[in-house]
Amino acid sequence: MEKMEILLVEDNAGDAVLIRQILADASVPVNLHIVRDGEQALTMLSDADFRPALIILDLNIPRISGSVLLERWKAQRTPVVVFSSSLNDAERARVMALGAREFVQKPTDMEAFSAAVCGIIERWAGHRNESAISA
Repeated sequence: MEKMEILLVEDNAGDAVLIRQILADASVPVNLHIVRDGEQALTMLSDADFRPALIILDLNIPRISGSVLLERWKAQRTPVVVFSSSLNDAERARVMALGAREFVQKPTDMEAFSAAVCGIIERWAGHRNESAISA
């Protein structure tokens, strides 16, 4: 099975390491690319050779926020799942209006965090073939 290319936009090093560890044991083989801010994400996404099957996006990131990243990057073929600790309903509605496909709140419990990450991968792994075909 071909590895699923995932871009993780996450400035919290602990969360990034934890997500990498969780995905190492995922049922779907994953090649995880991690960037720490919105500027790095836009640079990576502007590379025509890089076509991730999924973007997991934290909202509260440096340089260019997650919501501004969604505004600036309009390649809607790649699903974007916002994975954030935000409790703000207006912010949630805004990112969904900007094109995010799902908003998942980051759990504080380790087991729930792991289940949330695995759930994101399981829900979106089937969309990777659609992304490859339409790209």
